[in-house]
Amino acid sequence: MSKALGSRYTIESSETSKEYYEIVKDLLDSDIVKEMKNFRHHYSTTCFQHSLNVSYYNYVVCKKLGLNYKQAARAGMLHDLFLYDWRVEKRKKGELPHGFTHPKKALENARQHFELDKREEDIIIKHMWPLTVKLPKYPESYVIVMMDKYSAMIELGSYFKGKLTGKYKKAKS
Repeated sequence: MSKALGSRYTIESSETSKEYYEIVKDLLDSDIVKEMKNFRHHYSTTCFQHSLNVSYYNYVVCKKLGLNYKQAARAGMLHDLFLYDWRVEKRKKGELPHGFTHPKKALENARQHFELDKREEDIIIKHMWPLTVKLPKYPESYVIVMMDKYSAMIELGSYFKGKLTGKYKKAKS
């Protein structure tokens, strides 16, 4: 059972999350997306869990705002599909840090494995704005910028809560 951190609903079984699950089910079932479970991302959160968090909150916010919540949910699940541990991966001489470069790698991987439209591509490539410099083109691209940071803050809070209560679980990788 999967659940976005901070949500009380499991995405597979809750009536509230049923529509969301149907939108991203094929992504969650794909081997390439499952690979994200092997990489630690923020503190004790895997890249998969972080992407699930961002995807779910993209869906919720975009639906409430009357935006394209289906594309926002799908792009959210793929936005960090870079598949390496950025803490140990050596940068090439002159290469910018991970925060600047991983959206391009995630987009390349997503294009290799899934059909994307221009809106989904923009959501993925611009999720680190303003580091990515170019302005997001779609409202959903601005939402992911916020939900990515919101999810990272939830993950940080979960990590420190676990450390304080002695219930810390180290993520793989």
